[in-house]
Amino acid sequence: METTAIHIRLATFDDLPDVQSCARAAYAKYVERMSQKPAPMIADFTSQIKLEQVHIAICDSFFAGYVVFYQDTNHLHLENVAVVPAHSGKGIGKQLIEYVEHAALKKGLHAVELYTNEAMTENLAMYPSLGYVETGRKQQDGFYRVFFRKPV
Repeated sequence: METTAIHIRLATFDDLPDVQSCARAAYAKYVERMSQKPAPMIADFTSQIKLEQVHIAICDSFFAGYVVFYQDTNHLHLENVAVVPAHSGKGIGKQLIEYVEHAALKKGLHAVELYTNEAMTENLAMYPSLGYVETGRKQQDGFYRVFFRKPV
């Protein structure tokens, strides 16, 4: 996999259309598998940007992807990560996840937790390859979720 140099920064309201478009494009392939839109396709990005939970990746002056995360008690919760399909396979998603892990360390936290949908089989293979350990599975908010944790 080729790794592309990116700059990551806090999202502003000007970034909202790009974040929404990226979510729709990146998660569209899962709609049929899940028989519904994945949660990121219907997320309230306006509120998340207001709460400073959204960070975006810029590649060659263009929007390339985003990550949503926030502190949840003693860890960071990685809510959502997506890459513009044209930039997929360049290591941008991995860099965004590493950004969250570094943010946890800066805050003095010792873990990142996340969940993904069990229909997103690519993620079920990817997260363990990045050091995440499955901690459970359950139905939540109408989705079949798989939970992961990584000490940092």
